[in-house]
Amino acid sequence: MTKKEVLRIVKEKHVKFVRLWFTDILGFLKSFAITIRELEGALEEGMGFDGSSIAGFARIDESDMVAKPDPSTFRIFPWKSNDHLVAVMFCDVLEPNGNPYQGDPRWVLKKNLEKAFRMGYTFYVGPELEFFYFQKSTGKPEPLDSGGYFDLTPLDVASDLRKQTVMALEEMGVQVEYCHHEAAPSQHEIDLKYKDALSMADNTMIYRLIVKEVALKNNVYASFMPKPLFGINGSGMHTHQSLFKGKRNAFFDLKDKNHLSQIAKHYIAGLMKHAKEITLVTNQWVNSYKRLVPGYEAPVYISWAQKNRSDLIRIPVYKPGKEVATRVEYRSPDPACNPYLAFAVMLAAGLEGIEKKYPLRDPVERNVYVMGEEERKKCRIESLPEDLWEAIKTTEQSELVRKALGDDLFYKFIENKRMEWERFRARVTDYELEQYFSIL
Repeated sequence: MTKKEVLRIVKEKHVKFVRLWFTDILGFLKSFAITIRELEGALEEGMGFDGSSIAGFARIDESDMVAKPDPSTFRIFPWKSNDHLVAVMFCDVLEPNGNPYQGDPRWVLKKNLEKAFRMGYTFYVGPELEFFYFQKSTGKPEPLDSGGYFDLTPLDVASDLRKQTVMALEEMGVQVEYCHHEAAPSQHEIDLKYKDALSMADNTMIYRLIVKEVALKNNVYASFMPKPLFGINGSGMHTHQSLFKGKRNAFFDLKDKNHLSQIAKHYIAGLMKHAKEITLVTNQWVNSYKRLVPGYEAPVYISWAQKNRSDLIRIPVYKPGKEVATRVEYRSPDPACNPYLAFAVMLAAGLEGIEKKYPLRDPVERNVYVMGEEERKKCRIESLPEDLWEAIKTTEQSELVRKALGDDLFYKFIENKRMEWERFRARVTDYELEQYFSIL
Protein backbone atom coordinates (compact mmCIF):
# COMPACT_ATOMS: atom_id res chain seq x y z
CA MET A 1 0.00 0.00 0.00
CA THR A 2 1.28 3.48 -0.92
CA LYS A 3 1.02 6.77 0.97
CA LYS A 4 -1.62 7.91 -1.51
CA GLU A 5 -3.70 4.77 -0.94
CA VAL A 6 -3.45 5.15 2.84
CA LEU A 7 -4.75 8.73 2.67
CA ARG A 8 -7.58 7.65 0.37
CA ILE A 9 -8.69 4.77 2.60
CA VAL A 10 -8.72 6.77 5.84
CA LYS A 11 -10.87 9.38 4.11
CA GLU A 12 -13.29 6.86 2.59
CA LYS A 13 -13.70 4.89 5.83
CA HIS A 14 -13.81 7.99 8.06
CA VAL A 15 -10.89 6.82 10.22
CA LYS A 16 -10.33 9.28 13.07
CA PHE A 17 -7.06 8.15 14.63
CA VAL A 18 -3.94 6.29 13.55
CA ARG A 19 -1.77 4.42 16.01
CA LEU A 20 1.94 4.40 15.19
CA TRP A 21 3.75 1.30 16.44
CA PHE A 22 7.38 0.32 16.97
CA THR A 23 9.26 -1.89 19.45
CA ASP A 24 12.00 -1.35 21.97
CA ILE A 25 15.03 -3.67 22.09
CA LEU A 26 13.22 -6.12 24.39
CA GLY A 27 10.33 -6.53 21.95
CA PHE A 28 7.70 -4.53 23.83
CA LEU A 29 5.26 -2.78 21.53
CA LYS A 30 5.30 1.01 21.81
CA SER A 31 2.48 3.16 20.48
CA PHE A 32 1.23 6.70 20.17
CA ALA A 33 -1.78 8.02 18.27
CA ILE A 34 -2.14 10.85 15.80
CA THR A 35 -5.22 12.43 14.26
CA ILE A 36 -5.94 12.31 10.56
CA ARG A 37 -4.90 15.95 10.26
CA GLU A 38 -1.34 14.94 11.08
CA LEU A 39 -1.26 11.80 8.91
CA GLU A 40 0.03 13.25 5.66
CA GLY A 41 2.90 15.02 7.41
CA ALA A 42 3.73 11.85 9.37
CA LEU A 43 3.90 9.80 6.17
CA GLU A 44 6.23 12.34 4.57
CA GLU A 45 8.51 13.29 7.46
CA GLY A 46 7.65 11.08 10.43
CA MET A 47 6.69 12.08 13.97
CA GLY A 48 9.21 13.08 16.64
CA PHE A 49 9.34 11.43 20.07
CA ASP A 50 11.62 11.21 23.10
CA GLY A 51 13.83 8.17 22.58
CA SER A 52 15.41 8.43 26.03
CA SER A 53 12.14 7.20 27.54
CA ILE A 54 12.27 3.91 25.57
CA ALA A 55 14.25 0.93 26.92
CA GLY A 56 17.53 0.59 25.07
CA PHE A 57 17.04 3.66 22.88
CA ALA A 58 18.92 6.97 22.97
CA ARG A 59 20.65 8.49 25.97
CA ILE A 60 19.12 11.61 27.52
CA ASP A 61 21.60 13.86 25.66
CA GLU A 62 20.62 12.41 22.28
CA SER A 63 16.95 11.75 22.89
CA ASP A 64 15.27 13.10 19.75
CA MET A 65 13.96 10.30 17.52
CA VAL A 66 11.58 10.13 14.57
CA ALA A 67 8.97 7.42 13.99
CA LYS A 68 8.22 7.20 10.27
CA PRO A 69 5.18 5.08 9.35
CA ASP A 70 5.61 2.30 6.79
CA PRO A 71 2.48 2.61 4.59
CA SER A 72 2.78 -1.03 3.49
CA THR A 73 1.86 -2.05 7.07
CA PHE A 74 -1.37 -0.01 7.17
CA ARG A 75 -4.45 -1.82 8.48
CA ILE A 76 -7.69 -1.08 10.32
CA PHE A 77 -7.90 -2.11 13.96
CA PRO A 78 -10.76 -4.62 14.53
CA TRP A 79 -12.29 -2.66 17.43
CA LYS A 80 -13.58 0.89 17.41
CA SER A 81 -12.61 3.56 19.91
CA ASN A 82 -15.66 5.55 21.03
CA ASP A 83 -17.43 4.45 17.81
CA HIS A 84 -14.51 5.69 15.70
CA LEU A 85 -12.39 3.52 13.41
CA VAL A 86 -8.72 3.35 14.33
CA ALA A 87 -5.93 2.46 11.92
CA VAL A 88 -2.42 1.25 12.75
CA MET A 89 0.98 1.31 11.02
CA PHE A 90 4.40 0.06 12.01
CA CYS A 91 7.16 2.64 11.98
CA ASP A 92 10.83 2.70 11.20
CA VAL A 93 12.75 4.66 13.83
CA LEU A 94 15.05 7.33 12.39
CA GLU A 95 17.57 9.78 13.72
CA PRO A 96 16.66 13.48 13.29
CA ASN A 97 18.89 13.64 10.18
CA GLY A 98 16.76 10.94 8.51
CA ASN A 99 19.24 8.08 8.86
CA PRO A 100 18.00 4.74 10.25
CA TYR A 101 18.46 4.47 14.00
CA GLN A 102 20.92 1.62 14.52
CA GLY A 103 19.16 0.51 17.70
CA ASP A 104 15.78 -0.03 16.00
CA PRO A 105 15.01 -3.80 16.00
CA ARG A 106 13.04 -3.46 12.75
CA TRP A 107 16.08 -1.87 11.09
CA VAL A 108 18.32 -4.66 12.42
CA LEU A 109 16.13 -7.28 10.75
CA LYS A 110 16.00 -5.27 7.52
CA LYS A 111 19.81 -5.08 7.51
CA ASN A 112 20.14 -8.87 7.80
CA LEU A 113 17.46 -9.42 5.16
CA GLU A 114 19.43 -7.14 2.84
CA LYS A 115 22.45 -9.40 3.25
CA ALA A 116 20.34 -12.43 2.34
CA PHE A 117 19.01 -10.51 -0.68
CA ARG A 118 22.53 -9.73 -1.86
CA MET A 119 23.23 -13.47 -1.70
CA GLY A 120 20.15 -14.05 -3.84
CA TYR A 121 17.73 -15.21 -1.14
CA THR A 122 14.38 -14.24 0.34
CA PHE A 123 13.90 -15.39 3.94
CA TYR A 124 10.53 -16.87 4.89
CA VAL A 125 9.44 -17.83 8.40
CA GLY A 126 6.42 -19.43 10.03
CA PRO A 127 6.44 -19.25 13.86
CA GLU A 128 4.24 -21.40 16.09
CA LEU A 129 3.47 -19.23 19.10
CA GLU A 130 2.11 -20.99 22.18
CA PHE A 131 0.50 -19.21 25.11
CA PHE A 132 -1.61 -19.76 28.23
CA TYR A 133 -5.00 -18.48 29.32
CA PHE A 134 -5.42 -17.85 33.06
CA GLN A 135 -8.23 -16.77 35.36
CA LYS A 136 -7.88 -13.01 35.57
CA SER A 137 -9.11 -12.32 39.09
CA THR A 138 -6.89 -14.64 41.15
CA GLY A 139 -3.64 -12.67 41.05
CA LYS A 140 -1.67 -15.85 40.29
CA PRO A 141 -1.53 -18.20 37.28
CA GLU A 142 -4.64 -20.36 37.61
CA PRO A 143 -5.41 -22.40 34.43
CA LEU A 144 -8.68 -21.81 32.65
CA ASP A 145 -9.20 -25.42 31.51
CA SER A 146 -7.92 -28.98 31.84
CA GLY A 147 -7.71 -29.78 28.15
CA GLY A 148 -4.85 -31.50 26.37
CA TYR A 149 -3.28 -31.61 22.91
CA PHE A 150 -5.85 -31.14 20.10
CA ASP A 151 -8.74 -31.56 22.56
CA LEU A 152 -12.22 -30.77 21.25
CA THR A 153 -14.20 -31.44 24.41
CA PRO A 154 -15.83 -29.39 27.18
CA LEU A 155 -12.39 -29.47 28.82
CA ASP A 156 -11.26 -26.95 26.18
CA VAL A 157 -13.38 -24.02 27.32
CA ALA A 158 -11.18 -21.56 25.47
CA SER A 159 -12.06 -22.72 21.95
CA ASP A 160 -14.31 -19.68 21.51
CA LEU A 161 -11.48 -17.38 22.60
CA ARG A 162 -9.28 -18.85 19.88
CA LYS A 163 -12.03 -18.36 17.30
CA GLN A 164 -12.49 -14.71 18.30
CA THR A 165 -8.73 -14.21 18.11
CA VAL A 166 -8.46 -15.80 14.65
CA MET A 167 -11.31 -13.63 13.34
CA ALA A 168 -9.67 -10.47 14.70
CA LEU A 169 -6.31 -11.43 13.20
CA GLU A 170 -7.87 -12.14 9.82
CA GLU A 171 -9.63 -8.75 9.94
CA MET A 172 -6.20 -7.17 10.32
CA GLY A 173 -4.83 -9.07 7.34
CA VAL A 174 -2.87 -11.61 9.39
CA GLN A 175 -3.39 -15.02 7.80
CA VAL A 176 -3.88 -17.97 10.17
CA GLU A 177 -3.22 -21.58 9.20
CA TYR A 178 -4.83 -23.36 12.13
CA CYS A 179 -5.38 -23.18 15.88
CA HIS A 180 -5.70 -25.80 18.59
CA HIS A 181 -5.34 -26.64 22.26
CA GLU A 182 -1.75 -27.47 23.18
CA ALA A 183 -0.40 -30.23 25.45
CA ALA A 184 -0.54 -28.46 28.83
CA PRO A 185 -3.74 -27.43 30.64
CA SER A 186 -4.94 -24.04 29.40
CA GLN A 187 -2.16 -23.88 26.79
CA HIS A 188 -3.03 -22.91 23.22
CA GLU A 189 -1.49 -22.33 19.82
CA ILE A 190 -2.50 -20.28 16.78
CA ASP A 191 -0.18 -20.77 13.81
CA LEU A 192 0.37 -18.01 11.27
CA LYS A 193 0.78 -18.68 7.56
CA TYR A 194 4.43 -18.33 6.53
CA LYS A 195 5.54 -14.99 5.10
CA ASP A 196 8.69 -13.01 4.48
CA ALA A 197 10.50 -12.40 7.76
CA LEU A 198 9.84 -8.65 8.08
CA SER A 199 6.10 -9.04 7.51
CA MET A 200 6.06 -11.97 9.91
CA ALA A 201 7.86 -10.03 12.64
CA ASP A 202 5.21 -7.30 12.30
CA ASN A 203 2.47 -9.95 12.34
CA THR A 204 3.96 -11.54 15.45
CA MET A 205 3.65 -8.25 17.30
CA ILE A 206 0.03 -7.94 16.14
CA TYR A 207 -0.61 -11.55 17.16
CA ARG A 208 0.61 -11.05 20.72
CA LEU A 209 -1.47 -7.89 21.11
CA ILE A 210 -4.66 -9.39 19.68
CA VAL A 211 -4.39 -12.55 21.82
CA LYS A 212 -4.15 -10.39 24.94
CA GLU A 213 -6.88 -7.95 23.83
CA VAL A 214 -9.38 -10.78 23.15
CA ALA A 215 -8.55 -12.37 26.49
CA LEU A 216 -9.12 -9.11 28.38
CA LYS A 217 -12.43 -8.56 26.61
CA ASN A 218 -13.49 -11.98 27.94
CA ASN A 219 -12.21 -11.27 31.47
CA VAL A 220 -9.30 -13.71 31.31
CA TYR A 221 -5.55 -13.18 31.02
CA ALA A 222 -3.30 -14.43 28.23
CA SER A 223 0.40 -14.90 28.91
CA PHE A 224 3.35 -15.56 26.61
CA MET A 225 5.60 -16.22 29.60
CA PRO A 226 7.81 -19.18 28.59
CA LYS A 227 7.28 -21.20 31.79
CA PRO A 228 4.45 -19.83 33.96
CA LEU A 229 3.73 -23.12 35.77
CA PHE A 230 6.04 -25.71 37.30
CA GLY A 231 5.65 -29.34 36.27
CA ILE A 232 4.04 -28.88 32.84
CA ASN A 233 5.22 -27.90 29.37
CA GLY A 234 6.29 -24.33 28.78
CA SER A 235 5.41 -22.23 25.74
CA GLY A 236 7.66 -22.24 22.70
CA MET A 237 7.85 -20.44 19.38
CA HIS A 238 9.05 -23.16 17.03
CA THR A 239 10.21 -21.20 14.00
CA HIS A 240 9.94 -22.77 10.54
CA GLN A 241 12.29 -21.09 8.09
CA SER A 242 13.36 -21.39 4.48
CA LEU A 243 15.29 -19.51 1.81
CA PHE A 244 13.87 -18.93 -1.67
CA LYS A 245 15.52 -17.92 -4.91
CA GLY A 246 12.65 -16.33 -6.76
CA LYS A 247 9.84 -18.90 -6.57
CA ARG A 248 12.21 -21.84 -6.04
CA ASN A 249 12.82 -23.22 -2.56
CA ALA A 250 16.60 -23.24 -2.15
CA PHE A 251 16.34 -25.86 0.62
CA PHE A 252 14.84 -28.60 -1.61
CA ASP A 253 16.74 -31.34 -3.44
CA LEU A 254 14.73 -34.26 -4.82
CA LYS A 255 17.79 -36.51 -5.07
CA ASP A 256 18.85 -36.18 -1.43
CA LYS A 257 17.52 -38.87 0.95
CA ASN A 258 16.22 -36.15 3.28
CA HIS A 259 15.27 -33.93 0.31
CA LEU A 260 17.66 -31.26 1.59
CA SER A 261 19.93 -29.25 -0.70
CA GLN A 262 23.53 -28.45 0.16
CA ILE A 263 22.33 -24.90 0.87
CA ALA A 264 19.90 -26.27 3.46
CA LYS A 265 22.57 -28.47 5.05
CA HIS A 266 25.02 -25.59 5.36
CA TYR A 267 22.20 -23.43 6.80
CA ILE A 268 21.37 -26.07 9.42
CA ALA A 269 25.05 -26.45 10.27
CA GLY A 270 25.26 -22.68 10.78
CA LEU A 271 22.33 -22.75 13.16
CA MET A 272 23.89 -25.59 15.13
CA LYS A 273 27.36 -24.04 15.30
CA HIS A 274 26.01 -20.73 16.59
CA ALA A 275 23.05 -22.07 18.60
CA LYS A 276 24.62 -21.27 21.97
CA GLU A 277 25.50 -17.73 20.88
CA ILE A 278 22.03 -16.80 19.59
CA THR A 279 20.10 -18.32 22.52
CA LEU A 280 20.25 -15.10 24.55
CA VAL A 281 18.26 -13.44 21.76
CA THR A 282 15.81 -16.27 21.02
CA ASN A 283 15.33 -16.94 24.76
CA GLN A 284 15.96 -13.59 26.40
CA TRP A 285 14.39 -13.83 29.86
CA VAL A 286 15.41 -15.46 33.16
CA ASN A 287 12.22 -17.48 32.91
CA SER A 288 13.10 -18.72 29.41
CA TYR A 289 15.59 -21.19 30.89
CA LYS A 290 12.97 -22.77 33.16
CA ARG A 291 11.44 -24.07 29.90
CA LEU A 292 14.73 -25.32 28.41
CA VAL A 293 15.03 -28.34 30.70
CA PRO A 294 14.73 -32.07 29.92
CA GLY A 295 11.35 -33.76 30.11
CA TYR A 296 8.98 -31.13 28.74
CA GLU A 297 9.42 -31.40 24.94
CA ALA A 298 11.64 -28.31 24.86
CA PRO A 299 15.08 -28.71 23.24
CA VAL A 300 18.12 -28.84 25.45
CA TYR A 301 20.71 -30.50 23.24
CA ILE A 302 22.12 -29.24 19.95
CA SER A 303 21.21 -31.88 17.37
CA TRP A 304 19.01 -32.29 14.32
CA ALA A 305 16.72 -34.95 12.87
CA GLN A 306 13.84 -35.42 10.48
CA LYS A 307 11.17 -36.79 12.80
CA ASN A 308 12.58 -36.56 16.31
CA ARG A 309 10.98 -33.78 18.34
CA SER A 310 13.60 -33.95 21.09
CA ASP A 311 16.15 -32.29 18.79
CA LEU A 312 16.87 -28.58 18.54
CA ILE A 313 16.31 -28.68 14.77
CA ARG A 314 13.63 -30.79 13.10
CA ILE A 315 13.08 -31.25 9.37
CA PRO A 316 9.37 -31.79 8.66
CA VAL A 317 8.82 -34.82 6.41
CA TYR A 318 8.68 -34.05 2.68
CA LYS A 319 5.36 -34.62 0.91
CA PRO A 320 5.46 -35.25 -2.88
CA GLY A 321 4.50 -32.14 -4.81
CA LYS A 322 5.15 -29.89 -1.79
CA GLU A 323 8.68 -28.78 -2.62
CA VAL A 324 7.95 -25.22 -1.53
CA ALA A 325 7.16 -26.51 1.98
CA THR A 326 10.69 -27.85 2.57
CA ARG A 327 11.89 -26.04 5.67
CA VAL A 328 13.93 -26.09 8.85
CA GLU A 329 12.15 -25.98 12.22
CA TYR A 330 14.25 -24.35 14.94
CA ARG A 331 12.61 -25.32 18.24
CA SER A 332 14.30 -23.39 21.05
CA PRO A 333 12.84 -19.84 20.68
CA ASP A 334 10.02 -18.82 22.98
CA PRO A 335 7.10 -16.47 22.27
CA ALA A 336 8.36 -13.76 24.64
CA CYS A 337 11.39 -12.94 22.49
CA ASN A 338 11.79 -9.88 20.26
CA PRO A 339 10.81 -11.42 16.88
CA TYR A 340 12.78 -8.88 14.84
CA LEU A 341 16.01 -9.74 16.64
CA ALA A 342 15.28 -13.48 16.87
CA PHE A 343 14.64 -13.79 13.13
CA ALA A 344 17.76 -11.68 12.46
CA VAL A 345 20.18 -13.85 14.48
CA MET A 346 18.76 -17.14 13.20
CA LEU A 347 19.16 -15.88 9.63
CA ALA A 348 22.69 -14.62 10.36
CA ALA A 349 23.72 -18.02 11.74
CA GLY A 350 22.27 -19.86 8.76
CA LEU A 351 23.81 -17.52 6.20
CA GLU A 352 27.23 -17.88 7.78
CA GLY A 353 26.87 -21.64 7.45
CA ILE A 354 26.18 -21.15 3.74
CA GLU A 355 28.99 -18.64 3.23
CA LYS A 356 31.60 -20.76 4.99
CA LYS A 357 30.15 -24.10 3.79
CA TYR A 358 29.89 -25.57 7.28
CA PRO A 359 29.65 -29.39 7.10
CA LEU A 360 26.51 -30.95 8.60
CA ARG A 361 26.98 -33.89 10.94
CA ASP A 362 24.67 -36.91 10.87
CA PRO A 363 21.13 -36.56 12.23
CA VAL A 364 20.23 -37.98 15.65
CA GLU A 365 17.06 -40.04 15.30
CA ARG A 366 17.16 -41.40 18.85
CA ASN A 367 15.64 -39.63 21.83
CA VAL A 368 18.53 -37.44 22.98
CA TYR A 369 17.04 -37.08 26.48
CA VAL A 370 17.50 -40.79 27.29
CA MET A 371 21.15 -40.85 26.17
CA GLY A 372 23.80 -40.90 28.86
CA GLU A 373 26.30 -38.07 29.13
CA GLU A 374 29.11 -40.21 27.73
CA GLU A 375 27.03 -41.22 24.73
CA ARG A 376 26.16 -37.59 24.00
CA LYS A 377 29.85 -36.68 24.19
CA LYS A 378 30.68 -39.49 21.78
CA CYS A 379 28.10 -38.12 19.35
CA ARG A 380 29.47 -34.57 19.90
CA ILE A 381 26.07 -33.36 21.13
CA GLU A 382 26.43 -30.13 23.08
CA SER A 383 23.87 -28.35 25.27
CA LEU A 384 22.19 -24.97 25.07
CA PRO A 385 22.97 -22.51 27.91
CA GLU A 386 21.42 -23.63 31.19
CA ASP A 387 20.48 -20.18 32.50
CA LEU A 388 20.46 -16.52 31.54
CA TRP A 389 23.92 -15.87 32.96
CA GLU A 390 25.54 -18.61 30.88
CA ALA A 391 23.72 -17.28 27.82
CA ILE A 392 24.98 -13.74 28.51
CA LYS A 393 28.59 -14.89 28.91
CA THR A 394 28.37 -16.86 25.67
CA THR A 395 26.70 -14.16 23.59
CA GLU A 396 28.93 -11.30 24.68
CA GLN A 397 31.84 -13.19 23.08
CA SER A 398 29.94 -13.78 19.82
CA GLU A 399 31.22 -11.97 16.76
CA LEU A 400 28.26 -13.27 14.75
CA VAL A 401 25.61 -11.83 17.08
CA ARG A 402 27.46 -8.53 17.40
CA LYS A 403 27.56 -8.15 13.62
CA ALA A 404 23.94 -9.25 13.22
CA LEU A 405 22.62 -6.78 15.80
CA GLY A 406 25.14 -3.99 15.25
CA ASP A 407 27.35 -2.57 17.99
CA ASP A 408 24.79 -0.08 19.29
CA LEU A 409 21.99 -2.56 19.95
CA PHE A 410 24.30 -5.45 20.86
CA TYR A 411 25.92 -3.71 23.82
CA LYS A 412 22.65 -2.20 25.05
CA PHE A 413 20.99 -5.62 24.89
CA ILE A 414 23.82 -7.26 26.83
CA GLU A 415 23.72 -4.48 29.43
CA ASN A 416 19.95 -4.89 29.86
CA LYS A 417 20.27 -8.67 30.30
CA ARG A 418 23.04 -8.25 32.88
CA MET A 419 20.77 -5.94 34.87
CA GLU A 420 17.96 -8.50 34.70
CA TRP A 421 20.25 -11.27 35.92
CA GLU A 422 21.54 -9.18 38.82
CA ARG A 423 17.98 -8.39 39.94
CA PHE A 424 17.04 -12.06 39.73
CA ARG A 425 20.21 -13.26 41.48
CA ALA A 426 19.55 -11.03 44.48
CA ARG A 427 15.89 -12.01 44.84
CA VAL A 428 14.79 -14.45 47.57
CA THR A 429 12.39 -16.89 45.88
CA ASP A 430 9.39 -18.86 47.16
CA TYR A 431 11.38 -22.04 46.56
CA GLU A 432 14.09 -20.97 49.01
CA LEU A 433 11.55 -20.05 51.65
CA GLU A 434 9.67 -23.34 51.22
CA GLN A 435 12.86 -25.43 51.35
CA TYR A 436 14.97 -23.65 53.96
CA PHE A 437 13.06 -21.19 56.14
CA SER A 438 11.75 -23.75 58.63
CA ILE A 439 14.98 -25.75 58.94
CA LEU A 440 17.82 -23.25 58.82
